[in-house]
Amino acid sequence: MDEAEFDDFYESSFRRITGQVYVMIGNWDEAADCVQEAFVRAWQHRARLSRESSPEAWVRTTAHRLAISRWRRMVRSRREPDRAHERPAAANGPNPDHVAIVAALRQVTDAQRRALVLHYVCDLPIAAIAAETGAAEGTVKAQLSRGRAALLAQFRPGSDPLEGVRHA
Repeated sequence: MDEAEFDDFYESSFRRITGQVYVMIGNWDEAADCVQEAFVRAWQHRARLSRESSPEAWVRTTAHRLAISRWRRMVRSRREPDRAHERPAAANGPNPDHVAIVAALRQVTDAQRRALVLHYVCDLPIAAIAAETGAAEGTVKAQLSRGRAALLAQFRPGSDPLEGVRHA
């Protein structure tokens, strides 16, 4: 992958991947930082990345792992400030439906949340989710089923909270 191809890849996918990682971890600034770091690593490994069947999945997985590592370091040290409690810059408020879905996703397990995001937001089939997460396809199906049931239990009967996030 040459510099121009990498630039195109970055420009076409940065915001989408950041949105996907945000839904997984619940913090936009942290997601953007992790995706940016993942792209730095992708640049360093661009020869390998060009051989990947899905460079976007490689960056998304790397960003998710970076977010988990950062969270673990913060929990261990407790000396680092928690960015989630910093005063945000003035901005338009988020869509209430979006806020409700992100809050509901925080109530399911990490594995369920990741499977739900990869399936409903990233539009990945079960086989691709299994390949990206290293889980068996049956495990991914169970995570999707249980995660969806847990989400539906948090909303009014008859509503579909995932309808608004499909293929975002």
